[in-house]
Amino acid sequence: MNSLQLNDTSTTTSVHDAPAPALTRTRVPISALPLPPPSHSLTHNLTPDPHTPTPAAWRETRATRPSLQRRARLLAPQAHFSYVAPAPLPFPFRVEYPEDADGEAQVAAVERWLVEREALKEVPIAASGAAARGKSEAGGRLRKYVSEKRDEERVLIGLAETGLKDCVPHLDVGDAFDLLGTPSLSGVATDGASVNGETVSASEEAVAARQELIDVLSGHALLMNGEGDDPQTQWAPWSLRYSGHQFGNWAGQLGDGRAISLLSTPHPNDPETVYELQLKGPGRTPFSRTADGLAVLRSSIREFLCSEAMHALSIPTTRSLSLIWLPKLPVERERMENACVLTRVAPSFLRIGSFEALNPPANMFFFGGGQQKVHLDALRTLGEWVAHRVLKLEGIQWRGEPGVESSGDAWGKELVLEVARRNARMVAGWQAYGFMHGVINTDNVSILGLTIDYGPYAFMDVFDSFHICNHSDDSGRYAYKYQPSMIIYALRSLLNALSPLIGAEDELGGKALSPGLADDASPDKIKEWSERGSQLVKEDMERIAEETCAVEYGRLMHKRLALRRLDNDDELLIARPLLDLMETHNLDFHGTFRRLAFFRPSITSDPDALHAFIDSLLQLTSEPTRLDKARATGDWKLWLEKYADRIESERDLWAGADGAVAGVDALREEAAKGANPRFVLRQWLLEEVIRKVETDPESGKHILRKVLHMACNPFQPWGAEGYEGHEASLDAEVKEERRFCSMGERRFLGFQCSCSS
Repeated sequence: MNSLQLNDTSTTTSVHDAPAPALTRTRVPISALPLPPPSHSLTHNLTPDPHTPTPAAWRETRATRPSLQRRARLLAPQAHFSYVAPAPLPFPFRVEYPEDADGEAQVAAVERWLVEREALKEVPIAASGAAARGKSEAGGRLRKYVSEKRDEERVLIGLAETGLKDCVPHLDVGDAFDLLGTPSLSGVATDGASVNGETVSASEEAVAARQELIDVLSGHALLMNGEGDDPQTQWAPWSLRYSGHQFGNWAGQLGDGRAISLLSTPHPNDPETVYELQLKGPGRTPFSRTADGLAVLRSSIREFLCSEAMHALSIPTTRSLSLIWLPKLPVERERMENACVLTRVAPSFLRIGSFEALNPPANMFFFGGGQQKVHLDALRTLGEWVAHRVLKLEGIQWRGEPGVESSGDAWGKELVLEVARRNARMVAGWQAYGFMHGVINTDNVSILGLTIDYGPYAFMDVFDSFHICNHSDDSGRYAYKYQPSMIIYALRSLLNALSPLIGAEDELGGKALSPGLADDASPDKIKEWSERGSQLVKEDMERIAEETCAVEYGRLMHKRLALRRLDNDDELLIARPLLDLMETHNLDFHGTFRRLAFFRPSITSDPDALHAFIDSLLQLTSEPTRLDKARATGDWKLWLEKYADRIESERDLWAGADGAVAGVDALREEAAKGANPRFVLRQWLLEEVIRKVETDPESGKHILRKVLHMACNPFQPWGAEGYEGHEASLDAEVKEERRFCSMGERRFLGFQCSCSS
């Protein structure tokens, strides 16, 4: 039986960020996951589309005018989100009606066609979920619905064990891991659970929990509750409204064009931390513009793997949960592909563009679908919710809390500064580990400082500080070197949006605005507040972002070089010259760092050992025929001698060493190997995995699962690292591990993807 069977009550230790004692926890099917209290729920605190103000009203609309949630339109200025049901369908919709039908008849035909494909038929939830409802007041509020005319084939091809354990450890996935089979690169894999080599049948409850998971996370089944008269007890899926700057140009309303958040659930070890489960690619929303709202297998695999790889590198990120292929649903991109629905998880998917939507730049020409007018009270509502429940800013008395008079304390300035700190730490991680996002538009920058919206991303191969991973980025705006500056640009956009509220709070003597107070402000007063707010925060924000990024980058580079003491000139004398060496001689970024983990200062006093070590570094060049070996050897010799001196200068800082040279070197080697990945999600590797899953999903899912496992454990010595015997003596799986840890084919080095990736 797979080690992560989640059908039973068992004692486990969560890997959640906040340590907690081991708990006895009952795992439940997705329909029985506990929902957060209204105070911690986005949809109960922000403002919905007024066309569907409650889940009950939305349910009625879906039964009569479902096109409202599929039709591209501008939401009302005060709205933060719209209720939307998943419905992965080919687009444009293929609706048939008589040739002589007038406009009104055509509209009616479209509505009937969509109603037939809405999930309106209630069906029973998984049996173990029904049992759990009787035991928990927090759960059991959701009902399950399906469409009678939409029953596409749904194939589970990926489930992230780490994302599951960290974010939703109370979710019962039934026999899903047994269905996926054993991880394998070499084709030696099995499906199903087994004991002593014999297949074991899963229980009915396990099968039901797994099937419900697939049905819900593929967009086939809908979980909601529109019962009763109190909206506070109702629940429905939603898509966020936001705007943003794309490649430096204002784009107007954007929003979740292919993302729908299904539900939120508190983490069982920390009820204050709530995780959203969001589908990517489940069909059109009001924000889809002219697109189909779908995602393809290719892009979904890329995000599924990279989210967990980034977490393993300790870089803040949204997380992956599942990957469900829809093989009968065609999607038109550069070529015809098949649809896939990715489930990702995060405490919040709000972004800087969420704020820009409510106070957009004035008098700016843009290409887009339009933009609503300023709505400062909606901005206040969003900001207060984010500051209090998402960022959880400390030391602030919040409006409405016991003992707090009037509007509570100001929060605007601290919100901006906290977002600056978080995103600065995030981008420092990008730079230290050679990650390139590719599309750092303001609608792709998380309020929580999480890496979000994985598109044409790449990890650095041969080091090139000006590398552009997105072939749509003609100007190089989002090149590796400029990523920290682009985060500063996004932070300025956040400040521009919030500056009138910050200025008003300052004018009020450090108190927050009361609801509606900004509605009556004149344009001149708003301008005055904006200038005041910007002057109050801009300098501090940029200084904090730059300093936080520099400190975190320095910390990570010291970690990668296994240096414990932070000297002020390390960047100038050690780190920067190392990167220059890589760039000058076309050396692999991650391979070089991993090789340096095995460097010992004593090598520099042995000419033969030194030249052998340098030769091993030079094997990492992408241009062996063009390498000036004499120059490169000389450059490396000088740098390694400086590095050796720097290591020797802090030998006494390695706690636990017995003082012997060998003891310290071994400790350093282990520390360096624990900071420099052996396995990296390179472009050639991603392309190969995608091709194998597209060609044969049944065998491809085993490869995908093994690659995910390697990505989640990147520092392990995969492929018998260090083994110097004949490769023929290695078994097939180890050989493939070794190949998957290589630089790959030269034609893929620096490979660029498009935004549709």
